[in-house]
Amino acid sequence: MLRVAVVGSGPSGCYTAQGLVDQDPSVCVDVLDRLPCPYGLVRYGVAPDHEKIKSLQNNLRAVLEHERVRFLGGVRVGGPGGLPAARLRELYHAVVYCVGAATDRHLGIPGEELPGSWSATEFVSWYSAHPDAVDDGFLHGVRTAVVVGVGNVAVDVTRILARGPAELTGTDMPQAALSALTASRVTEIHMVGRRGPSQARFTTKELRELGALPDTEVLVDPAELAPDPAYADPSALPAAQRRNVEVLRGWAAAPPREAARRIRLRFHLRPVRLLAVDGRVGAVRFERTAPDGRGGVTGTGRYEDVEAQLVLRSVGYRGVPLEGLPFDAESGTVPHARGRVLLDGAIAPGEYVAGWIKRGPTGVIGTNRPCAKETVASLLADAPALVRGQLPPDPPDPLPALRAAGVEPVRWAGWQAIERAEAALGASLGRGVVKLPDWESLLTAARTAM
Repeated sequence: MLRVAVVGSGPSGCYTAQGLVDQDPSVCVDVLDRLPCPYGLVRYGVAPDHEKIKSLQNNLRAVLEHERVRFLGGVRVGGPGGLPAARLRELYHAVVYCVGAATDRHLGIPGEELPGSWSATEFVSWYSAHPDAVDDGFLHGVRTAVVVGVGNVAVDVTRILARGPAELTGTDMPQAALSALTASRVTEIHMVGRRGPSQARFTTKELRELGALPDTEVLVDPAELAPDPAYADPSALPAAQRRNVEVLRGWAAAPPREAARRIRLRFHLRPVRLLAVDGRVGAVRFERTAPDGRGGVTGTGRYEDVEAQLVLRSVGYRGVPLEGLPFDAESGTVPHARGRVLLDGAIAPGEYVAGWIKRGPTGVIGTNRPCAKETVASLLADAPALVRGQLPPDPPDPLPALRAAGVEPVRWAGWQAIERAEAALGASLGRGVVKLPDWESLLTAARTAM
């Protein structure tokens, strides 16, 4: 028997577990997660109105219900109060870390710490009912919002800000977030990129959704769609970027119309300062940028202030160090060779990585499949040496040792109890499934199955 711990139950963790049990009938996998709920960013990162993408949970569920896969939620690895990584290695032949990129990048500009300035990650966690989320009145007194960034997460938060209650009531959004969005007085949202539309990272499908929002007008300044000299030949652009530009040009040419809300897509504006009004964010100062001819931009020395009582930065994620593992601070990843962890350039036996902590926060959910496949291939190639290592040929179940260390994992039955509690909450509110929003309610529900 080969016992493997996979740390993280998001797509990369589930695809890793799936690859292991599908390819080797002697492998048993424990999927550990810090949270009592599985699925990672599919549960806590995919927008609640994207039900088709969220349905991927059904595929991940099939992995976690495999007879040789066991879900152990509420298990913190590393850090204060967490199970040391070295102890985990004593309990399993191999450990695969699929911990993602747990923090966001900052703008690094004056005023970023003002009240009303948040990361998009914090806003997403709030409306997705992440138990670590804070509810600090994101929308209180907000008329105009600025979203800095032009990727899919930026489109998500822009779309959620513009949606009406009728479109959100049928989602699994927590009741407090739904109530706040229902009472929202936001009428204008600026989504801003420092480069041009040719470099925007959103997908065309996500972009087009903005134009389909009820009672919402999308505005684009034709002057900000000028071709980048680096892509003077439109055929040199990737097809996805060409489609994006075509959609944006269509909106730029559309006649104005009456609508309750406006989304302004802005380009070639770089934030340089958040300006305070009455002690909180009141505006964003942008510097106009110009293409440098090489795909980048340079400042022009011309500035524009945009009113905003809410600023959400969406400029990328970043991995964080995990105690006991090497870490490359520049890339925000764990050094590795085809998924094998490298410590001072040498392979660390029995330690592996997959997902964003391996390759950085790039790609879409499906990108995790080939990433996990590579790591699984490395681990299974090492399996004979791992089995001959420190554990006995028929190693004991690690669960008693975890409990002896003060860890009482949430098993699959506990997660199913959480699901039942969320269905009951939704029924009591006249809605569908509604997520439990905090640690206490999640753990209380899970304990009903213990």
